[in-house]
Amino acid sequence: MSNHTVRGYDADLQALGRKIAEMGGVAEMMVAQAIEALASGNATLANKVIATDPRIDNLQREIDEQSISTLARRQPVAVDLREIIVAIRVSSDLERVGDLAKSVAKRAIRISSETGVARAVVGIKHMADLAATQLKDVLDAYADRDTERALAVWNQDVDLDALEESVFRDLLTRMMEDPRNITFCTHLLFCSKNIERIGDHTTNIAENIVYLVTGQTPQTERPRMNAAIAEGLPIE
Repeated sequence: MSNHTVRGYDADLQALGRKIAEMGGVAEMMVAQAIEALASGNATLANKVIATDPRIDNLQREIDEQSISTLARRQPVAVDLREIIVAIRVSSDLERVGDLAKSVAKRAIRISSETGVARAVVGIKHMADLAATQLKDVLDAYADRDTERALAVWNQDVDLDALEESVFRDLLTRMMEDPRNITFCTHLLFCSKNIERIGDHTTNIAENIVYLVTGQTPQTERPRMNAAIAEGLPIE
């Protein structure tokens, strides 16, 4: 961030940065706890994730209100305007990450008593590990205004897509082999899609970091997963 002649404006931007950092920390925690609840069948932990969702919603509202107030009082232009716009966009993506973690937690409760989940969830845990790493890296990139690190996250989206495809094939096979697996495997399919969408939101944040620093979004299309799928990435 630049230093401004109006110290209050620097204080406004720093306050926004702190709110984004807090929101990112809550989102990371929710994702980690939701996956742990899913893998362990811990309904108590899943309910904790669900109960945390209002906190991340409130943080988004605070960021929106503070951003609008700053726009009205400071009337920023150029990079200063992008700071506010990107803060609003990033908070929206983080709120959606929280919603997706909550959705995983709700499904974890639904299947917490199923005996076959522990083996079937291995691939989803691999997906979640990658998504969590991407989320951490992109939040660090945002704090440091690091476009190189942001673009590294952007390019990793293809890996998460490939893992989702592998999870889909594995769960489909389990359902075909034993119809008793259909119910909980269907829930796991939705969970894998939610994790893939978390990756999409981290990619959105990465694109906004590039926009914030350069004034432009990445000039190429997002990487596609076809090549990675062709490699047959393992899920176990």
